[in-house]
Amino acid sequence: MKIVCIGGTVANSSTTESALLLAGQAAREAGADVSHFGGAYLGVLPHYRGAGHQAGVGAELVEAVRQADGIIIAAPGYHGTVSGLVKNALDYLEDLAKDARPYLDGRAVGLIATAYGDQATMSTMMTLRAITHALRGWPTPLGATVRTSQGLFDAQGACTDARIAAQLATVGSQVVMGARSLAGAAA
Repeated sequence: MKIVCIGGTVANSSTTESALLLAGQAAREAGADVSHFGGAYLGVLPHYRGAGHQAGVGAELVEAVRQADGIIIAAPGYHGTVSGLVKNALDYLEDLAKDARPYLDGRAVGLIATAYGDQATMSTMMTLRAITHALRGWPTPLGATVRTSQGLFDAQGACTDARIAAQLATVGSQVVMGARSLAGAAA
């Protein structure tokens, strides 16, 4: 099973990226081969099909998703919705439109929304689910909503809140379980 993690922010040691790494680790522990496209990668992607966009830019992300059995997406809630950084990365998946398996078709998709408040985490989660459905993906039953706070992750990347850590681990393991189920159904 190949799982691709997409998300984060341009800030070093962001809660969003820490949460994504923890969910990715759970997928790895469930037996998946996990690749990661975090804030550092996403931050240099030009606007999809904008003035700075060139052929081949973002090709590593697109190819990884093309080969993936499952995806984990983590987005911070900015002004009640998905950040532009993450949305732009997801726009690159338009390059999969004409594939035999277009967009996220037949792929399990785990979702993580982070924000300072409950309202922003929930509206961001709802937007992530809508985007996943629009891209023909299969959202996992649990989506993790993480209220950000100082000290939520320690210097080693471990989550200091047991409830949130369990949610993130569940998202990672459900993506692998969903990917295996979808692969079995396709066979």
